Amino acid sequence: MLFCGIDLHSNNSFVVVSDDMDKVLYSRRLANDLKVICDALSPYKSQISGVVVESTFNWYWLVDGLKEAGYRVHLANTTAIQQYEGIKHRGDESDALHLAHILRLGILPEGYIMPKEERSVRDLARKRMQLVQQRTAQILSIETCMAQHTGKRLNSNDIKKLSNDQIDGMLLSEANTLSMKANLAIMQAFQDQIDGVEKALARHCRSAPGYRLIQSVAGIGPVLATVILLETGNIDRFADVGNYASYCRCVSSSHVSNGKKKGAGNTKNGNRYLAWAYVEAANFSIRYCEAAKKFYQRKKSKRNGVVAIKAVAHKLARACFHMLKTGEQFSIERCFM
Repeated sequence: MLFCGIDLHSNNSFVVVSDDMDKVLYSRRLANDLKVICDALSPYKSQISGVVVESTFNWYWLVDGLKEAGYRVHLANTTAIQQYEGIKHRGDESDALHLAHILRLGILPEGYIMPKEERSVRDLARKRMQLVQQRTAQILSIETCMAQHTGKRLNSNDIKKLSNDQIDGMLLSEANTLSMKANLAIMQAFQDQIDGVEKALARHCRSAPGYRLIQSVAGIGPVLATVILLETGNIDRFADVGNYASYCRCVSSSHVSNGKKKGAGNTKNGNRYLAWAYVEAANFSIRYCEAAKKFYQRKKSKRNGVVAIKAVAHKLARACFHMLKTGEQFSIERCFM
């Protein structure tokens, strides 16, 4: 039985094939070309039990291609892999061999390989977030310019409704007027793209069984429901509610011994998009849900506002897990009891 580890980079990959005694049978740096890599592995294909690929920014093409070629592919969670710190020399070959080694031992920390079709829609939702951030930058620029030169303020909704004629009516200098019109034009272009993306996401998610169910949660609307569903994927991949809450970054990361804190773990381990979605939902929840507001105030009186919001987000994440798992409707009493 053979094991393959691939240390993936932006323009090349280091491929190692080893046996069940960690003896290296193949070791070479190859160009990031699927055919080249598959040709290199073909003499060993019948004996390779698994191929490990690093979870880098560009893993899609390699993992999808190897799976289509018939290999059993594992995605390594690089943040959870630790090598022996006493190693004098490390390089791409040793990293690839280590991936094959921990796969052989059965201790490989794996990342989730979302199905290709679902992944493309999830990435579209992430693109929407990027566009919203860029639109917000234009809104803030217009707000700043108005505050500097007129002393007036408009909220973001009013800025979105601005027209060129209204900007002309502010009687600013020619340069400032041109600057604000440029921000306005870019903002409106971003808004058009965001609207188009949201329609596409709605068409995809509308038929999902959990879409309307998740929207019954206090603080979660169509946009947050879309993000939560797409980023969560198949709920059955989480062993229990604690694993899901941890994946959503809704639990503390600390190392405790004898009741004393000895350090902290990787606070960024998990899905940052789900973390954002549940914190946003928590903020809306305490605004419109009386039970959530009381729970938040109790937590805030003991600690602070940030911890209290995270506590509400934790409650909502746990509720969503059970709802997606069982199909039950949201219960305010059970969530914030």
